[in-house]
Amino acid sequence: MPVPGPGYAITARVEVPASASAAGDLTMAVGRVGGVVTAFDVVEAATSTLVVDISCNALNEAHAQEITEALEALPGVTVRKVSDRTFLLHLGGKLEVTSKVSLRNRDDLSRAYTPGVARVCQAIAANPEDARRLTIKRNTVAVVTDGSAVLGLGNIGAAAAMPVMEGKAALFKRFAGVDAWPVCLDTQDTEEIIRTVQVLAPAYGGINLEDIAAPRCFEIEARLREMLDIPVFHDDQHGTAVVVLAALRNALRVVGKKPADCRIVVCGVGAAGSAIIRLLKSKQGSSTPGDLLAVDIDGIVYRGRPGLDENLTWMAENTNIHGQQGTLADALVGADVFIGVSAPNLFGAAELATMAPDAIVFALANPDPEVDPALALQHAAVVATGRSDYPNQINNVLAFPGVFRGLLDAQARDITDAMLLAASAAIADVVPEPNASFIVPSVFDSTLAPAVAEAVRSAASGRT
Repeated sequence: MPVPGPGYAITARVEVPASASAAGDLTMAVGRVGGVVTAFDVVEAATSTLVVDISCNALNEAHAQEITEALEALPGVTVRKVSDRTFLLHLGGKLEVTSKVSLRNRDDLSRAYTPGVARVCQAIAANPEDARRLTIKRNTVAVVTDGSAVLGLGNIGAAAAMPVMEGKAALFKRFAGVDAWPVCLDTQDTEEIIRTVQVLAPAYGGINLEDIAAPRCFEIEARLREMLDIPVFHDDQHGTAVVVLAALRNALRVVGKKPADCRIVVCGVGAAGSAIIRLLKSKQGSSTPGDLLAVDIDGIVYRGRPGLDENLTWMAENTNIHGQQGTLADALVGADVFIGVSAPNLFGAAELATMAPDAIVFALANPDPEVDPALALQHAAVVATGRSDYPNQINNVLAFPGVFRGLLDAQARDITDAMLLAASAAIADVVPEPNASFIVPSVFDSTLAPAVAEAVRSAASGRT
């Protein structure tokens, strides 16, 4: 079951009678309704009263309200104000621009701006490649979205996508020193998005496409890759695929199975699922499974199934070697690995019991996985989710900061399967001795991003 976490943290400022039991009474009231107290601070003290800030983790907004009501129900207690700590963190946004150079006097100004800057402009005009050396292009990524597929929230639009893109930019900076900036486009027209990114591209060393719905995202990425001289990376596709393959590599080590001997079921054939399958099937990879089934809302994908679009046609031609038909439940019978990037609560104990011994279950739908992780742990040898309250969180932040650090350092003009597979292997290798509860490193492992960056740089230069 989910546990209270910092995503729904509140701080309640309460006035209480001054007594020896005040702290205990407040803490017990929060605990009785399932909240978790994380901080307790006295902010005012008088002869008969205390004003206290009590910070708590909750399950959701309704639970936060329940905690507030439990505090208000205590005799003599007045709740003055309740602050949502997540919203407080976002006040005014999460990013700012900071100059890398000091402007202390006229000499500094003359070099950073006019007249000196004109010489640098002329040098770039004469040799456009110098833009990578003499401007922020060498270390800057555009995080581009149209707001059509944001997290699990769906099509919420460009403005509502901003907090996610700001967070993504903050992660780039924190984990790899990359300067990233949100580019939230108020259009969901494919041609308009492509043209807009094309005309913005000279300012950036890479493009990170984010939260753009399938199948539109496939065409946008493919065409931008053809027309731009900088790497274009759709994180919902390739970031997810890189981390999933890293986790799968270590999970298979834990259960002692080889990819070629495994039957893998991928549920969800949108952006993430398609990229996972394509990378598993990459001719440059060494992890090709013995059998691979793609499953979508209409069941197992097979050749000749009515209504296949271009993406699903490719899937049908490159998976399901035995031409199996049926439902997700049918696909799971005898499967060694389940990888879900689809929808919540699709199956349960009965289907888990039909999988092969020492099965691996990656239930990555967020916030609610395809199968209850606690239930999966009763049947499978290794379980991973996209959540932070269970072991083995499959999180794209394991990949994209280091990937772009390597791409920018190599001044790469594109991104290849060889680079993605190198990044995946580097992530896996950060965990030298994986076990069932530890198949991917912590995002805060200081060796992670440098290892991924070096792997991508080596692949970009053709080194092994």
